[in-house]
Amino acid sequence: MLLDTASLYFRAYFGVPDSVRAPDGTPVNAARGLLDFIARLVQDHRPDDLVACWDNDWRPQWRVDLIPTYKAHRVAEETPAGQTDEEEIPDTLSPQVPIIEDVLAALGIARIGVTPYEADDVIGTLTARATGPVDIVTGDRDLYQLVDDARQVRVLYPLKGVGTLQMTDEAWLREKYGVDGAGYVDLALLRGDPSDGLPGVPGIGEKTAAKLLDAYGDLAGIMAAVDDPKAKLTPSQRKRLDEARDYVAVAPKVVRVARDVPLPGFDPALPREPRDPAALEALAEQWGLGGALKRLLTTLQA
Repeated sequence: MLLDTASLYFRAYFGVPDSVRAPDGTPVNAARGLLDFIARLVQDHRPDDLVACWDNDWRPQWRVDLIPTYKAHRVAEETPAGQTDEEEIPDTLSPQVPIIEDVLAALGIARIGVTPYEADDVIGTLTARATGPVDIVTGDRDLYQLVDDARQVRVLYPLKGVGTLQMTDEAWLREKYGVDGAGYVDLALLRGDPSDGLPGVPGIGEKTAAKLLDAYGDLAGIMAAVDDPKAKLTPSQRKRLDEARDYVAVAPKVVRVARDVPLPGFDPALPREPRDPAALEALAEQWGLGGALKRLLTTLQA
């Protein structure tokens, strides 16, 4: 089981009241909510391995170099010149991220991030390396591209907390979007994604993109049709796709997750006992993690 950790702690932050605080008054709603999420996921799915995948670089420069608008709207306005762009995060969430890191370390849950890559890329690489079934837990549709029935890779997309998950397999993707996992990259880059600053091809929405992919197979087939006067593209589609050639040439590298990230050595096994009980006890007391941490420990030991 691979966790898109930031996706989950953002959901916890907005789903748990910020009245949930540590003894010193620091909000810990995201930290406690994430612990409850992990407990529920382990309880319901009992994975052999669990990895909390991390955004060491939420907006890699190599992606920005290809598409400058990539996640540009999420950059904090006051990022100092010459420094790496900082993501705009709610004031009471960012102090909780180090708490989450420390608690995962004390529990012995593997946390993997690699610069200059996003958590999506770590997930893509771990999925490519996997020799058995993989469940990817994320609220990010970008990772639908990894769904692969033959390799038993699916995305568990939270609908309400993590108790109600959309089990995303190829049948679901075909029903919803008309594509399989491999085709989702082409659909996403044609359609665009405002949440990631991907412009898409103007005038080509989701339904049109799906129809074009159905007719021509993949992005290369669609662009070949642009150059084929016999292809049954409308004049408008032909013109818009022709004008978008520069974008179409670079977008696949931006949208497609990396599958060759150089990962450090780590133990992905789901821990039954905490790695550092003393540190965990101190963290629990300092941050008032109480019931959420106890529930997770009970679930791990079950």
